[in-house]
Amino acid sequence: MARTPVVLASSGGKDSVLALAALRAGGQWDVRGMLVTLTDDDDAVVMHSVPRALIAQQASSLRLALHAVTIPRNPSNHVYESCMAAALARLRSEGIRHVAFGDIFLADVREYREKMLARGDFVGVYPIWGRDSRELASAFRRDGYRAVAVCVDGDRLPYEFAGRDLDESFFADLPDDVDACGENGEFHSFVYDGPGFTYPLRFARERQPPAERFHYCTITPAATDRCARCGSLFECGMQAGLTECWCAKLPPIAPVDAAAGCYCPRCLAEVSQGASARA
Repeated sequence: MARTPVVLASSGGKDSVLALAALRAGGQWDVRGMLVTLTDDDDAVVMHSVPRALIAQQASSLRLALHAVTIPRNPSNHVYESCMAAALARLRSEGIRHVAFGDIFLADVREYREKMLARGDFVGVYPIWGRDSRELASAFRRDGYRAVAVCVDGDRLPYEFAGRDLDESFFADLPDDVDACGENGEFHSFVYDGPGFTYPLRFARERQPPAERFHYCTITPAATDRCARCGSLFECGMQAGLTECWCAKLPPIAPVDAAAGCYCPRCLAEVSQGASARA
């Protein structure tokens, strides 16, 4: 049975990768890429402040295309919706009519998304909707995901939570009135390793000085390479000086153009699969 094309509206955080895992596990969906909203002044993920280079590397490691939507900082609803409408039109031209979200229980947010999508004849998909936040947080840890808190709401959490890994101690230290998944905006995260990742993302982190309300940890990619086939950002293990590159775990292929450079995980997998089909 043919799978239905879908893109994942992603922030790069915990709920987004859990939604991706649910989509891939179901067998119904053909996940074509990540739809990520970036602010135009710093070219970083809205609210999370994760730089484009790292969200692009995350997409690469997850073998997904990155569909970036650039918006002004603090835009009006009209401006935001116009930017999203243009992005959806591009996706529609590729035969995509579904957008998935990592929402869990905020009914007003889901209602807003549904209305916006309907204007472009799109349908929303919510693979982790209605699941218990504590169970999701437990599954996140149990399944081996690794993430860092890149932003915390100072009205709900102490400054020191920014920059911490989302490990057992992080969730244990959350106050009782804070949702285990930060669904109310208490904290935002960036996932850098776990199921579905071809390679773990390496980065430097620096906690920023306390701010008036939202406290941030700046993360900066350790290395950046560009795929010779599609131009997406990724990390080549050999150029990074690692003892073994992630590509060593994929089937070898004959070089198409050795002078061009390395392929990202998505392109290398596609080329490898094509070579196997022709063999």
